[in-house]
Amino acid sequence: MTQTDKASVIQPETILDFIDGVTQRKDTPEERVRQEILKSLVREYGYKKDQIEVERSIKFGSKRKAVDVAIWRSGQAHTQEDIHIIVECKDPKTKSQGKKDGVDQMHSYVSACMNASYGMWTNGDDLVTFRYVVDRTGKRIADPVSDLPHAGGEVPDDAPRFDQLRPAASDSLLYSFRRCHNYIAGNQGIQKAEAFLELLKIIFCKIQDERDSSSPIFYITPTERQGTTGKKKCRKRIEKLFESVKKSYETIFKGDEQIGLTDDVLAYIVSQLQMYSLLESDVDVKGHAYETIVGSNLRGDKGQFFTPRNMCRMMVRMVDPSEDDVILDPAMGTCGFLVTGMNYVLEKISESVETSDRSEEGKKQALGGRRRDFLSKHIVGIDFDPILVRASKMNMVMNNDGTGQLFHANSLEPFSEFSPELRKALRLDAKDVMSNKALQGGHGVTAIITNPPFGSKIPIDDPTILETFDLGHSWIYVDDEFEWKMDSKLVSRPPEILFIERCIRLLEPGVGIAAVVIPNGILGNPGLGYVRQWILRHAKILGSIDMHPDAFQPNVGVQTSVLVLRRWSSDEEAYCKDGTFQDYKIFMAICDHVGHDKRGQTTYVRDDEGYPIVREQTTAVTGIVASEEENEHASKERVVDDETMDIADAFLEWRNNQ
Repeated sequence: MTQTDKASVIQPETILDFIDGVTQRKDTPEERVRQEILKSLVREYGYKKDQIEVERSIKFGSKRKAVDVAIWRSGQAHTQEDIHIIVECKDPKTKSQGKKDGVDQMHSYVSACMNASYGMWTNGDDLVTFRYVVDRTGKRIADPVSDLPHAGGEVPDDAPRFDQLRPAASDSLLYSFRRCHNYIAGNQGIQKAEAFLELLKIIFCKIQDERDSSSPIFYITPTERQGTTGKKKCRKRIEKLFESVKKSYETIFKGDEQIGLTDDVLAYIVSQLQMYSLLESDVDVKGHAYETIVGSNLRGDKGQFFTPRNMCRMMVRMVDPSEDDVILDPAMGTCGFLVTGMNYVLEKISESVETSDRSEEGKKQALGGRRRDFLSKHIVGIDFDPILVRASKMNMVMNNDGTGQLFHANSLEPFSEFSPELRKALRLDAKDVMSNKALQGGHGVTAIITNPPFGSKIPIDDPTILETFDLGHSWIYVDDEFEWKMDSKLVSRPPEILFIERCIRLLEPGVGIAAVVIPNGILGNPGLGYVRQWILRHAKILGSIDMHPDAFQPNVGVQTSVLVLRRWSSDEEAYCKDGTFQDYKIFMAICDHVGHDKRGQTTYVRDDEGYPIVREQTTAVTGIVASEEENEHASKERVVDDETMDIADAFLEWRNNQ
């Protein structure tokens, strides 16, 4: 989001209404659902704000009731008789079958509005949509449909066209992914991780359809959803897509792999995703939705805690990679750092091409060539967990790439155990492989951004691994010499210590820069002085950022720092002539505000009296449904209390002035 200087304050625990930008509504789970729906109606469906009313009062028998959201056709008078769409939004705990606040309540409101054509009921985690039609007997009935119509249109009864798909905005895609995952888990009788992998297959099919089909194959019509024959037709289309997916992504899916969902479940998932254009959706929207679902399903017992997106952005910004850099994450998890770094560089490439004096056709060709070269050769990721590797490849595909060099391997193995493809990606030569330890020449990767697994509960004790690391050996402090000395004994180590050495070893000497998340004990524990000494002798410390204890909450409370390092070149010395360490400046900062609290709830900037500050913000919306009027995408939002990017910008300014 971009921000303007128009700031003001609101009452505590309130949200400004998206439609009028003035009304302060109580910040409740139900209200958050409603505000997301309102943003979606404007930014995705193309309705103007003046077509929408919130809490519209309607006459309901002898009483009056307030409809959560009422929508009129463009230019129509806002009368009860002319309401076109009614939307009811509920707390996530509310069930759709409930007689008081469930779908029946929405049906009753629609019955009081004689010309209402559509209704939607949602609690965020569940969403159902109906079209109201008159049957042959003259009775008005609710016909389930997959979506509301775009502004000025109707829900198609047959296959949609690509130009009818809409890019996702705000958190609508996150809600959709969550609904799909919960529906699979609740109706298929499988575990969360299995449900996620099934959802993964369907998302792949959706993207394959958008990329390769001349007209959509990924869909189910309202009529098909009503019967078993129609659902089987849908399955046949999706299975055809999945066969193409397996051929396109042989490293992700096995040839004999099948979609394991029932016809009913598959039909529901398709109905929830078919209206989106995933390829046209903003990368931040897709990334947030995907990584949230991945993180809630694939956290394991291997010291994994996935890095928040704001920390990913901060660390990428501090490293500041270019299209000439080889960007590596040796513990990539779900690929958050690599996707962030990839998009960071692609934006640089786009800006460079746009400001050139080429013709429009020349710009298009230059942009395509530079993008392909960067994506195919300059993104490298490694992870030991095969499920995470699969999830990472999906993340890259979601971000319009799919060509990143992502490997299933143990980053701490001797170089000789790496596959030839991985060695090439890391720019390792024969001497490096023989040494199994240090890069011998002036080569290597130039940008490493990583958050390695932590923990004494997952020690590395394999001697074939330990012997290739200086830090895999025992170290003894020699008082007379005021330094640590390494001996030949091998000692079990937590993985983060070995990852530090491996990262520095993989950097190109004198050039390569790494930003690494480390536990604070490495910087302060007296018994780990040998680690600090080793770092100082092999790398120049550029920056040290002490992160707030809540940075990785609500998942884990480990206290961490971000260390930014540049590997010494062969002609640089860590020591001065008198034997003391070189005296140089280091950028240091404390990040006290990370945008959320220990429960994971978003925190906001407040004024001196405790009132939340709001500022007009504009959300990027891409694709054909984006409104031509900029103010349709602007809203006054509370300002998230997050200083990570301020620190990154300050670091870059400091570094450029050194």
